[in-house]
Amino acid sequence: MSASVEGNIIADVMSKKPNVKITRFPAIIRIDGERMLEFDMEEIGAALGLEPGEFGVYDFEIETSTHYGRQVRLDDKVLLFANPEDAAEYLGFDQAVAAH
Repeated sequence: MSASVEGNIIADVMSKKPNVKITRFPAIIRIDGERMLEFDMEEIGAALGLEPGEFGVYDFEIETSTHYGRQVRLDDKVLLFANPEDAAEYLGFDQAVAAH
């Protein structure tokens, strides 16, 4: 995450969630979690002082520099999965079919 005003607020929001670790560096912020991180755009927007719907997934992507795992972008959330297979239901990927 960029260590911008927005990035710092996103990190503050995420720091209140269970099993989330925030590590701050001079220019970036690392946000680590277990299995999945869920970034809720309404929650982040409210923390930024914005009206509902004013902060979206594309605004969020401006603040992200890189990520590990599988990213799933929904209309109102961004989900990051440590294990790409955990994202299968969001991607229309049937693991049982793929195993055959």
